[in-house]
Amino acid sequence: MTEPPNLLAIVEFLAHNRLRAVYEAMGYRVQTEFAVRKAIAWLRKNRPQVITADFYFQPDFRDRLSNLESLLATVQAMPEVKVLVYYDPLHQAALDKVRQRFRIDAALPVPVQDEALKELLATWREV
Repeated sequence: MTEPPNLLAIVEFLAHNRLRAVYEAMGYRVQTEFAVRKAIAWLRKNRPQVITADFYFQPDFRDRLSNLESLLATVQAMPEVKVLVYYDPLHQAALDKVRQRFRIDAALPVPVQDEALKELLATWREV
């Protein structure tokens, strides 16, 4: 029997912590981190199949557009790892700019619809 695939959930907005049940129902073993810095440290030792993360834009960031650039830079060397971000539709323009520089495999608007998430994760499990 094969091991279930790992999913790294980076939860900076606690409302998304409820999605753990969806991930587990889809057959993933979930590692949750509540800070990007800790997630990057975890990634140095582990290789998940999927990373999910909250995207947020703050205009007062001096050298970046969002909370995820450091994480996305780390993941660029892991092309087999799928990256899913959850975003506020009001921040679509900022997300588009980040996507011009970094690979993001999928983005779902918040509030996250469980069925859309399940469909995406099922597709990634089949690959």
